Amino acid sequence: MAAREYHLEIDAVDATLVSIEKVLDLPKLRKQADELEVEAGVPNLWDDPEAAQKITSRLSRVQSVIAKLSGLRQRVEDLSILFELAAGEPGGIQDAENELDAVKKSVGELEVQTLLNGEYDDRDALITIRSEAGGVEAADWAEMIMRMYLRYCERHNFTVNVLETSYAEEAGIKSTTFKVSAPYAYGTLSVEQGTHRLVRISPFDSQSRRHTSFAGVEVVPVVEQSDHIEIDEKDIRVDVYRSSGPGGQGVNTTDSAVRLTHIATGIVVSCQNERSQIQNKATAMAVLQSKLLERRRQEEQAKINALKGDNSGSWGNQMRSYVLAPYQMVKDLRTDYETGNTSAVLNGEIDEFIEAGIRWRRSS
Repeated sequence: MAAREYHLEIDAVDATLVSIEKVLDLPKLRKQADELEVEAGVPNLWDDPEAAQKITSRLSRVQSVIAKLSGLRQRVEDLSILFELAAGEPGGIQDAENELDAVKKSVGELEVQTLLNGEYDDRDALITIRSEAGGVEAADWAEMIMRMYLRYCERHNFTVNVLETSYAEEAGIKSTTFKVSAPYAYGTLSVEQGTHRLVRISPFDSQSRRHTSFAGVEVVPVVEQSDHIEIDEKDIRVDVYRSSGPGGQGVNTTDSAVRLTHIATGIVVSCQNERSQIQNKATAMAVLQSKLLERRRQEEQAKINALKGDNSGSWGNQMRSYVLAPYQMVKDLRTDYETGNTSAVLNGEIDEFIEAGIRWRRSS
């Protein structure tokens, strides 16, 4: 195995970071942070909670990007010194190599973030997972997919708020909706939208036959006040019901869960995690606004594609295949990225799939 040329690797990662700093415009970010800090310091800021939340959220995200850039710049500048000091230390070179690899990985992840420049990419994300064809197998598969994303978010310290889960009778879930709060959550996770296909020996089949099942993933951006999604009360049907857990078990004694149906579009959203019917309705209305916003965005994009003569099908249909038997492989059908480590993927290690998806979308 050829010896690594550390100085060349360090120069390459430094050059990549320089280009990222230019794209993200660090001086502009620092100016934004200063301006937002002034706005956040106004004494009566919280007289308008929604506006205050928007300001503090933007400030947190800008500060997060600045901290990440500054931290990586320091680590890159320390690499050369680290290798010099490592030469005389037992095991020092290995430690220095590990840090170099870690820095390269972090810079690569940040480089991918610079590709997220869509209108809503920096928003929080609302993820809905539904069981599709496959009966009890599909319900179990939908729950496995939910766990995969929750583990992914946990690994990245993303904040998750589960808004509603509809459990299947025998096993698994019919559907779930949860909010992911993190910088660029929507831009990052939007490439996961589509149908996920599972092939495995069914644990529910007494004859141990191989089954194929499907789960659908929908990802939409969280709305903000400026999005102007007006919903007239007469355009929605409101149903209230009792929240339930696995196996139909009741989780409270009042009809506090709320289901909203947008009559014109047929979009249905539910929320059962809040303490009161009023809170659940408000949360469900916010989810409905997000879904209507995404519908509007898709309609606008469809018009643009029609003008461009783009007749290609949506990439968001069947997009990834998970095979657990007779062999083990997870393959993205859009990017051709694949791995045989299915257990890692199902435990939330999907970073490479997401990165490949973001790069693929940008080049499409």
